[in-house]
Amino acid sequence: MNRPPQVAIVIPAYNETEVLPQLFARLGALFDAHPECAWQAVLIDDGSRDRTAEFILEQCQRDRRFRFVALSRNFGFQNALAAGLAQCASVDAVVTMDADLQDPPEVIPELVRAWREGAEVVLAVRRSRQERGLRRVGFDLFHRCFGALADLPIERNTGTFGLLGRQALAAFNDLPEVHRFFPGLRSWVGFPRAEVYYDRLERAAGTPAQNLRRLVRYGLDGVFSFSRLPLRMLTYSGVAVAGLGFSVGVFFIVRRLLGIEIAQTGFTTLVTLVLFLGGVQLIGIGVLGEYLGRVYDEVKRRPSYIIKQRVGFE
Repeated sequence: MNRPPQVAIVIPAYNETEVLPQLFARLGALFDAHPECAWQAVLIDDGSRDRTAEFILEQCQRDRRFRFVALSRNFGFQNALAAGLAQCASVDAVVTMDADLQDPPEVIPELVRAWREGAEVVLAVRRSRQERGLRRVGFDLFHRCFGALADLPIERNTGTFGLLGRQALAAFNDLPEVHRFFPGLRSWVGFPRAEVYYDRLERAAGTPAQNLRRLVRYGLDGVFSFSRLPLRMLTYSGVAVAGLGFSVGVFFIVRRLLGIEIAQTGFTTLVTLVLFLGGVQLIGIGVLGEYLGRVYDEVKRRPSYIIKQRVGFE
């Protein structure tokens, strides 16, 4: 008799005590309702300051289908996700999701069904999302801009939620990058893929751990990891400014040759030009610095995370 496929659900958690009881209950109900798969949930505590680690350990004692990975400090969501995926090399498929239940676990059987029909990568595509206000505007703007900037096609309205088969997981775990942008890397590895549409919900409890600063950093990692367009824009800007300067120079030379009186330029014009060119140069230095800083982080070869404790993998 063929064994049931082993499916792991990898969930990074940072200060999620308010939502964890609901998460455990819904995952347990999912596992019980679909015995055709051998389930396991791998929760990674990313250096939480509350009782997140304690809650996960207690759940591991109650239900042997739950696993626990504790990092030595807060390394960030992307690195915690990488730590969890590295623990799942022996499973047949792995589902990645957030702990806040905005991505409903009840959609996971649809992801598994698409995988069993032949897709190695299954994308959970958001039909709608419940965020409102400035946060919603920021997400929509980022997805629009990133789709235009990226050097390879990356599906819009997708995030962490999705499934990787064994081949795609092995390819992802072999990637040595420090600055990780999971949706981009998932597209980069290739393999046959399928899409499952769902409605993204409001956060079940608590407050988002991803503040504006973290989201901006995450967005910059995506842009600078998968696009050379900022560098090209600097070249285009330089060519445009040089062309404009040359044209202005030719204009004044022709006027002088024709004997046309040239009005005296004032201090305001000079200051405006200096500030404009200085601003362009500083922007260029900043963009170069972003790329150079990421190269520096890569060549140091520091590990992306350090595991302090593992429970349930025996």
